[in-house]
Amino acid sequence: MAVWRKWVNTESCPSRQDESTVQMCESTNPDDVWYKKMKACVTPLPDVKDESEVAGGAIKPFPGRLNAVPPRIANGLIPGVSSQAFQKDNEMWKKHVKAYSTVNKYLLTGRYRNIMDMNAGFGGFAAAIESPKSWVMNVVPTIAKISTLGAVYERGLIGIYHDWCEAFSTYPRTYDLIHASGLFTLYKNKCSMEDILLEMDRILRPEGAIIMRDDVDVLTKVNRLARGMRWNTKLVDREDGPLVREKILYAVKQYWVGGNQTATA
Repeated sequence: MAVWRKWVNTESCPSRQDESTVQMCESTNPDDVWYKKMKACVTPLPDVKDESEVAGGAIKPFPGRLNAVPPRIANGLIPGVSSQAFQKDNEMWKKHVKAYSTVNKYLLTGRYRNIMDMNAGFGGFAAAIESPKSWVMNVVPTIAKISTLGAVYERGLIGIYHDWCEAFSTYPRTYDLIHASGLFTLYKNKCSMEDILLEMDRILRPEGAIIMRDDVDVLTKVNRLARGMRWNTKLVDREDGPLVREKILYAVKQYWVGGNQTATA
């Protein structure tokens, strides 16, 4: 067994005789990993000014880090995202989750143990429902405009990249609650709405819940398909009122089995 401890920074790592055997990766973007071959190398750490500085920025202990600005955002490493934009996003998701809980009364009770956010962004949904009774798999789509998975990790959350035009590995668990914000608009003209809904149905447990928010025209189509899949659905306005095009679709996957009335002995 080998145990490897990540360096605080390259300056604080003492010189070793076998240092030449450590191969550093040449890639300038360590987050570009989708469909890339694994290499036997270590990603270089960001430069620091002195040995006491943590490469990439110090992270607060959990749970304080959950709502703190991630270092890579504070240091301007995610293009187009400022600390103020992150804080605004964080507050927005607190408001959204509060509104969700007025419709889905079980959301904040701990009933849903395994939760997935299919388009996690910065992990605001997961942070807003943080509870020791549940955990959230934050999925960052590979076709998202910006890569936010690193910020999700720096908040102390679990996450993964995935392309929802492909099947998601559910080993060793399925999910009690699925959240999807803007997912169908994101994948418009990428793959069919039906395929994504069938994948959601596959990974969701019977009597599990789904919360989807998207444009009203998109959710109207989703609602029609969901009813054909025997989901119980409810389309409602978002908390800002009926004049906003974005709506919310709540659904529950029913427990049912196919009849065998035509079967013969």
